[in-house]
Amino acid sequence: MSMKRRTAKSGASAAFAHSADLPDSLTSLVKGASPLRILTVDIDQPLPDLRANDHYSAAYVLLSRKGVYRGEVVIDLLTDAASIQDHLREAVTQLKGTLTDDSVLLALSDRELPRISIVVPTIVERIEELRRCIASIEQLDYPNFELLLVDNRRVVPGQDPLPALVHGRTWLRVIRESRSGISAARNEGVANADGDVVAFTDDDVRVDPQWLRALGTRLALNPDLDAVTGLILPAELESPAQIWFERYYNGFNGQRTFLPLILKADGRSSRMLRGSRILARDLTGAVRDSFPVYGAGAYAAGANMAFRTSTLRRIGGFDVALGTGTPARGGEDLAAIITVLWTRGSVGYEPTAVVHHRHRSEYVELLTLMDGEGTGFTAMLTSLVRDDPRHVFGLSVQFLLSLRKLVFERARRLRGLSTVGPKVRARDPLFPPELSKREFRACLRGPRAYLRSRSEWNSS
Repeated sequence: MSMKRRTAKSGASAAFAHSADLPDSLTSLVKGASPLRILTVDIDQPLPDLRANDHYSAAYVLLSRKGVYRGEVVIDLLTDAASIQDHLREAVTQLKGTLTDDSVLLALSDRELPRISIVVPTIVERIEELRRCIASIEQLDYPNFELLLVDNRRVVPGQDPLPALVHGRTWLRVIRESRSGISAARNEGVANADGDVVAFTDDDVRVDPQWLRALGTRLALNPDLDAVTGLILPAELESPAQIWFERYYNGFNGQRTFLPLILKADGRSSRMLRGSRILARDLTGAVRDSFPVYGAGAYAAGANMAFRTSTLRRIGGFDVALGTGTPARGGEDLAAIITVLWTRGSVGYEPTAVVHHRHRSEYVELLTLMDGEGTGFTAMLTSLVRDDPRHVFGLSVQFLLSLRKLVFERARRLRGLSTVGPKVRARDPLFPPELSKREFRACLRGPRAYLRSRSEWNSS
């Protein structure tokens, strides 16, 4: 049965429309993973009248001001209208009490913005998602950009759908890179780019019309920044797998950050541990977070990042033995960001640069993703040590602390507890325990997978 098949009974029943693809052991968890309606609420406007319908029994509400996302809240739509309004009003009131003007970028004239080359690797499998991605890029509000679509298929089929997708789009160039792996594709895109900045996103992403302007403006205003990352939001939350993915990585428990930040190595670290500890400061200079450099994934992902072209040349681009399409499965985006920070560079996090990612809808796809995440993470660590053995010292000091924190947070959320506040669910986990098990088991395979990937690349 398709994960997108719906019923017309209730939001809770709609979740069961997906359950035929799931093990019977997850039946109770499916009950708590009914589809969520995604909508935006302007906090300065009258609050909408939210109600459940035949499909949605809950809503994922993005709170915005002046067109900028400032926060998020999940609303149970099966309660009475007054309770729904009270919950939404409380969330808006709390948010207003914390807001500053730091989330709004200064407007720059078009001539002050850098030329940006957008690189999108693809193996042309998810045709409709790729079509939506290209269409969203075509709607960008940005004066000077190009799109480099990197065809990373080993063999182009006789009945190739790609020419029809790109026909008539003169601002788009198709680049061929037949060697497998997203890193090879990204590097080929960079080699053909003519922009001062190279922005990256994925072919299963829909970009916001202001995405590129936010990235370009932040880089223009902060010439010392080497890279800028942005906010990734779900494009849909229809299936249990999509909802579990969201809970596992982003939560609805305060994991996302809607505040612009500057990430840079703690200058107080010793020379040997130079970039192992990162400070995240807001635009006033106040420290908002401190974390091991190996945890930079909390603020960076390949679906939404931009580098100065000169920075990519300085760090040698992406490690071709990492990433989707290689035995290492992932980690190339995080390795690049970590290398920038480790070498005393700086990275901006800009939440007004928004993309919408379509999470995998099938449970088996989610499990496969967990395998890739675990394998890719430790493969990435292996790559870092190979390139600079001083990472051994950084890992010995920082990684165990980071791992302990990660395990603690995962355990709390498995019990249905918030990682930042009060209990949100006491009876069931927020996601299947198998997700954590698959990810941690896969971590053990990462070093060997990286060595295999490196060997295959060298022999190709």
